[in-house]
Amino acid sequence: MTVYRITLGGHRHIFEGLPELLAKATPERSGDQLAGVAATSMQERVAARAALADTPLSRFLEEPVIPYEEDEVTRLIIDSHDREAFAPVAHMTVGEFRDWLLRYEVNGGTLASLAPGITPEMAAAVSKLMRNQDLILVASKIRVETRFRNTIGAAGTLGVRLQPNHPTDDAKGIAASILDGLLHGAGDATVGINPATDSVQAYVELTQLMDELRQAYAIPMQSCVLAHVTTALDAINQGAPVDLIFQSIAGTQAANSAFGIDLALLREAHQAGLALGRGTVGENLMYFETGQGSALSADAHHGLDQQTCEARAHGVARAFDPLLVNTVVGFIGPEYLYDGKQIIRAGLEDHFCGKLLGIPMGCDVCYTNHAEADQDDMDVLLTLLGTAGCNFIMGVPGADDIMLSYQSTSFHDANYVRQLLGKTPAPEFNAWLHAMNIIDERNHLVRPDTSQPLLTHAQSLTHSAPEDPA
Repeated sequence: MTVYRITLGGHRHIFEGLPELLAKATPERSGDQLAGVAATSMQERVAARAALADTPLSRFLEEPVIPYEEDEVTRLIIDSHDREAFAPVAHMTVGEFRDWLLRYEVNGGTLASLAPGITPEMAAAVSKLMRNQDLILVASKIRVETRFRNTIGAAGTLGVRLQPNHPTDDAKGIAASILDGLLHGAGDATVGINPATDSVQAYVELTQLMDELRQAYAIPMQSCVLAHVTTALDAINQGAPVDLIFQSIAGTQAANSAFGIDLALLREAHQAGLALGRGTVGENLMYFETGQGSALSADAHHGLDQQTCEARAHGVARAFDPLLVNTVVGFIGPEYLYDGKQIIRAGLEDHFCGKLLGIPMGCDVCYTNHAEADQDDMDVLLTLLGTAGCNFIMGVPGADDIMLSYQSTSFHDANYVRQLLGKTPAPEFNAWLHAMNIIDERNHLVRPDTSQPLLTHAQSLTHSAPEDPA
């Protein structure tokens, strides 16, 4: 173990190993303070950053932050590392790597080639030396495209996960929310339902509902029920029309065990999904959700700061060629990200690290009602992520999830950022929206008329006209 010593302002600082150095260099956040790993002063934080800047990138390969023998996530990271891809930056320190990432000539193609050579800990380390604008600029260079029934992450696009949750899994309520979202141009990333229960029967019924709607209107979309991966496997064995397979994941073996999973189970689910052959333009079918603080909440963080654990979760996701990876950034609560400032920073960090590692990163721009945050903070993060090239965001009716009881982004928020930045839905989905007269030749939402088939369907479900998107 390397001990890091640095004198700053006449004070000598000592950091016992990479985990402590990374934690003390992290911007202030309540979760690290709760875990007892945060810097105790801004001076200590600056000293840790100075020491981290002089640390060789190669040291992260030589000194795993969790021992190789103790953690299967560490083994995955080390065993899958591509040394040939790493070669162009292998001689750099963390600080030199930051400066290199910001160069004009380092473009998306360069960073795509580099991604297999970057470990999650390297990505986390360099992010700790970056201002918000640095995180945005580097991430904006990187496009990560994935495909199932449409193409997510293409240049000039912003996907939306339509999230039509219902507290009792009522089919009529869910269907009405789906149709409302489709009429607002949402749903290209996926139509993803968080079920109120984890029963196999409910899972099967919800997948059937979404698949019947998709086929009825020939929608180039993919659906997902966000139940535990074992429930998905049981549903597949019962013949359910499963598109995407979901699982929450974390950055340590112990935290994943708390979720009831391991890498072998994820491999089994991935293979089961591939065997169904339901994709039409690609085979990316895993949907993972992450969030800073999950390892700490399971007492499974091994003394690591929560952002480094989060980056390691992205390393897990990378191994399964996912269609979507979503950081649910403010969902866990103020114990981990206290206020709007911390949530904004964490969202930009997660997006940057995910993109640098080569995964299709989206963000649930969200907060809980007991956090020191509000919708203005979410507007800021949403706008910043749009400029950074985020693959997708959430579309929740009214931005208020009545089943999960948290605040997210609405269909209108998605249309705001698409309009602001000139972005469109996924190309195949966008063509369908044109064909259905939901958007016009300018990619503007149009006022539905009574002959619009989706509007007719929505009215039959709700007995009233849906909200006018115009």
